[in-house]
Amino acid sequence: MTREDYEASEDDNQLVTGVSGDKGGLGYFGFSYYEQNADKLNLVGVGEDAGSCVKPSSETIQDGSYKPLSRPLFMYPSAKAIERPEVKAFMDFTLANQADIAKAANIVPLTGDQASKAKSDLTTAEG
Repeated sequence: MTREDYEASEDDNQLVTGVSGDKGGLGYFGFSYYEQNADKLNLVGVGEDAGSCVKPSSETIQDGSYKPLSRPLFMYPSAKAIERPEVKAFMDFTLANQADIAKAANIVPLTGDQASKAKSDLTTAEG
């Protein structure tokens, strides 16, 4: 549930401008937009009650405690696709470079444990 007095936009920069210019403004956009505009924005914690509210951070996004407003991104190659050398090479490249890719895409990277599990899952999928 959310407020009814809003203006929808797919332009996150427009949302940042609108929210930062309105004392009671509220906006939903990627965490990287907050990081780039932290001097103009405040974070809102989410939780069952005021005592359990969690604010977004790389850590709370990675560990899943900033929910329901964060989510992991998945890649699901089919068993048949993973047999193709170019698909396997793409998956290997993506996992080997996930931290750099995440930085370039302005998204939160996997933790070391998450990256290890993803590599293990890929190995298992290869059969």
